[in-house]
Amino acid sequence: MIPVEAVPIPYTWVLALSAVLFAVGTLGVLLRRNGIAIFLSLEIMLNSANLAFAAFAFRFASDHATAAAALDGQVFIFFVIAVAAAEAAVGLALFIVLFRCKGSIDVERANILRW
Repeated sequence: MIPVEAVPIPYTWVLALSAVLFAVGTLGVLLRRNGIAIFLSLEIMLNSANLAFAAFAFRFASDHATAAAALDGQVFIFFVIAVAAAEAAVGLALFIVLFRCKGSIDVERANILRW
């Protein structure tokens, strides 16, 4: 395991970057009207959570010096990646159907789910 002193970037900076990415993703979800831009913002939010999990896994693994503590954060990262892949597949399929029926993927036009 790499000691914390050997890493030039403190984990608090990584957590700050994760918080900034999450805020950017939240703003993207709240302010965008295009469905694909909303999904990209959701992906940014999920990746910021992955970054936070990796930072915490590295920090706690270096404190406790156990491989199990490092694996916990990495297992959460794999689950988040799986959820993001499923969300992308289902979301893109919904947007294909929405585009075929409405002619646009503007979420304001999709307020009624009757075709």
